[in-house]
Amino acid sequence: MKEVIAIIRMNMMNQTKRALADAGISSMTAREVLGRGKGIVDMDLLQGAELGYEEAVSRLGQTDRLIPKRIILVTLPDTLVETAVKTIIRVNRTNKSGDGKIFVLPAMDAIRIRTGEYGDSVLDEV
Repeated sequence: MKEVIAIIRMNMMNQTKRALADAGISSMTAREVLGRGKGIVDMDLLQGAELGYEEAVSRLGQTDRLIPKRIILVTLPDTLVETAVKTIIRVNRTNKSGDGKIFVLPAMDAIRIRTGEYGDSVLDEV
């Protein structure tokens, strides 16, 4: 059992949700988040702004450094992890900075609160 965590562009949420459902993965959790990756940052300009140089500060502008994104959390049996990852990549890849990231982590267990079931039986299965 694994947890797939995907950080994607805000405007890609509905397409991603549909594609995962079409692949047999209907259960997920999603939230709005703020973040940033490496992106294209002029480190000299950033350092100058941090040191208080007015020209550097004005060139950076007043924009926020954190960008709105969506985070999707999906816990899956091992057999569906590759399907989920490939689906998320297929839908979200634009080959431009900001497409997002996917993390795959081990999940120790899953419990359905209503019935008390444990393990893979509480997860999506194709």
